[in-house]
Amino acid sequence: MRRPRRRKVGGAVPLAAWLWAAGLVAWAGHCRAGERLVIKGSDTIGAELMPPMREAYIGQGNDASFEIAAEGSATGLMALMEGGKDSCQIAMSSRELSATERLRVKMEGLDFLEIPIARDGIAVVVNARNPVACLTRQQVEEIFAGDIADWSAVGGRAGPIAVYARGASSGTRSTFQKMAMRGRDYASGARKMAGNQQVAAEVASNPNGIGYVGLPYARGRDLRVMRIDGRAPSAESIRDGSYPYSRPLYFFVRGQPKGQAARFVEFVLGPDGQRVVREHGFVPLDGAR
Repeated sequence: MRRPRRRKVGGAVPLAAWLWAAGLVAWAGHCRAGERLVIKGSDTIGAELMPPMREAYIGQGNDASFEIAAEGSATGLMALMEGGKDSCQIAMSSRELSATERLRVKMEGLDFLEIPIARDGIAVVVNARNPVACLTRQQVEEIFAGDIADWSAVGGRAGPIAVYARGASSGTRSTFQKMAMRGRDYASGARKMAGNQQVAAEVASNPNGIGYVGLPYARGRDLRVMRIDGRAPSAESIRDGSYPYSRPLYFFVRGQPKGQAARFVEFVLGPDGQRVVREHGFVPLDGAR
């Protein structure tokens, strides 16, 4: 497998400097029996991918205990910045650092490494009873910004559009806002949900609902995934970027990880970890099968 690239953020190294992730095994050092790994951040990663990844890692004989808190990308990045490796060894994020976070990393001289672990597509979902099957990017922007408020304006049955979005700490919220809405504000009536599963459940129960979720959360007979400008999210369209709302998913760490943290990162990036990525609906990194 071709190793993904990891980027050092902050310090004296320019943000554009990229390093190959070869040598991750060398980070591991000595692992204490039952060492505790604290992983915080993205709901997209933490709710669907981390539980099976943890089980696969432990299943290979690694003696580690896990604390996984999936409360939004911003919460993991904040914990990593403020508490360091003792309170959070790995931050999960469905987005890159924001400009404010990058400035803080630089000003405080924090040694942050950004490690891509998988790819994902943000799926726009509607209720399965909704006859609309395809939207343009312009229509998506106008629906979530509140310019289009009735389904009849996009070829559906007349009825008010119920917009479901993620909360402020969500990396998916900010990424969708950037990719799909050109940075515009969400409609004033958009309902904020804590996680992907909540968005999916609300849209599945509301015939007029629309929302967005990470692709693995779009499964279910009560949901329909929208084609955007004719493109559906799939492993192929996400890998080649032809699906417009494709994105990488990241781990962030402070400094070179050691012990179980290093071993776990290596596992996630290796063939067994990337197999878990694929089996649970995400897209493995380039070259991983």
